[in-house]
Amino acid sequence: MLLKVQKSKKLDPETNKPSTEGVYGARTRALAVQLRLPGGPDEEDLKEFLFLAESAGADVVACVQGRRQRPDPAFFIGKGKTEEIKQLVAKDSIELVLVDHELSPIQERNLERATGCQVLDRTGLILDIFALRAQSHEGKLQVELAQLQRLSTRLVRGWTHLERQKGGIGLRGPGETQLETDRRLMRDRIRHLNRRLEKVSNQRGLRRKNRNKIPIPTVSVVGYTNAGKSTLFNTLTGAHVYEADKLFATLDPTMRRLDLAGKVQLILADTVGFIRHLPHTLVEAFKSTLEEVTQASLLLHVVDSHHPESNELMIQVNEVLTEIEADPVPQIIVFNKIDLTEESPRIERDPNGHIRKVWLSAKTGDGVDLLKQALSEHYRRKRVFRRLHLPPAAARLRARIYDRIDISNETEDGQGGWLIDLTLDQRDLDWLLKCSEYRDEYLVSSLGDLLAPVAS
Repeated sequence: MLLKVQKSKKLDPETNKPSTEGVYGARTRALAVQLRLPGGPDEEDLKEFLFLAESAGADVVACVQGRRQRPDPAFFIGKGKTEEIKQLVAKDSIELVLVDHELSPIQERNLERATGCQVLDRTGLILDIFALRAQSHEGKLQVELAQLQRLSTRLVRGWTHLERQKGGIGLRGPGETQLETDRRLMRDRIRHLNRRLEKVSNQRGLRRKNRNKIPIPTVSVVGYTNAGKSTLFNTLTGAHVYEADKLFATLDPTMRRLDLAGKVQLILADTVGFIRHLPHTLVEAFKSTLEEVTQASLLLHVVDSHHPESNELMIQVNEVLTEIEADPVPQIIVFNKIDLTEESPRIERDPNGHIRKVWLSAKTGDGVDLLKQALSEHYRRKRVFRRLHLPPAAARLRARIYDRIDISNETEDGQGGWLIDLTLDQRDLDWLLKCSEYRDEYLVSSLGDLLAPVAS
């Protein structure tokens, strides 16, 4: 089945002209191919794949679809569809064939030979988008490693004409084939990249350890790609992380400090978005980056509430979280983009009174205050109350407490001193006990450890 693809031109934010940014340069004519297999991709998968191609800068002029009970070992899509694609490549001047499946090296090579056109499968397309988006040193290393690991199984495509020993007059004797030489060089490069990534991962661990010395909790923003994570991150923190209506617009993690009511302080981390059928090799390559998710104390799971299959996308994200062992981390579900629906800003609590779901629009700001309330409540719940009786001589300690700690109530004792009720987390409690002005007799021992009340 042949489908013509309707394309919408997007404007470059700087020039206000149609954008030509992409992996393959301006206006690379491409043909999309999807095979319907039992339990395989559906119409939504196709829409997402076309969006992937658009995000990479490809101009998809048509889409070929077919059905099979099982993939063809030689061409994956079968000889008939291969011949159909060959004719379309010649007719429409196609430069690139994009296949919405993971192809084996042999299938990819056979398709290229039969169609006379470059062929790229789903994993290769995602990798190329990652290569375009990576900005940090670590991100570039991770992308290069994933690309080399993929390429190592496909070297035969480019070197079949050199599958012989080096020889000739004066050169006869034992030696490497060109293919063996390339594989050896590639293995050396992969080992080198792994060592560098291990070093970067250790440095990230040291930074995390230093942050833990002043234990400000980390909240990671996760979700399906293009759900509006970076827009929400920018709205909450005032940062300027790149945001666009593209898949994987943000690849490198970004962290910012967030101050909330009640003197609650957080580190908010924006992370790479997830996608259907995310290749396991990419999860492995970006494991050190995804460590920020696994080490977080709370996840903000951002969901595109306007998407027709939002529940399915939530399941896909949770599957990836399980794969990276982040499923035990508690979540607050954030239903974003209510400006495109008829929903109004609101919150939903669980039977224990804890906020578990928030409806908002990161673009307009509606409901963002409810999310801040949810975050503040979540961490205030883990605090304790302390009542201090400070004499007049402790005025300096009182001033320092006001600068740092949430004061629930204060009354004068009639003798120039103060009775102060404090709401503290463990970090503030440790700080208070280490203050040089603090004395154990200031603590009113009759007030025990109580959970901070949750705002209604």
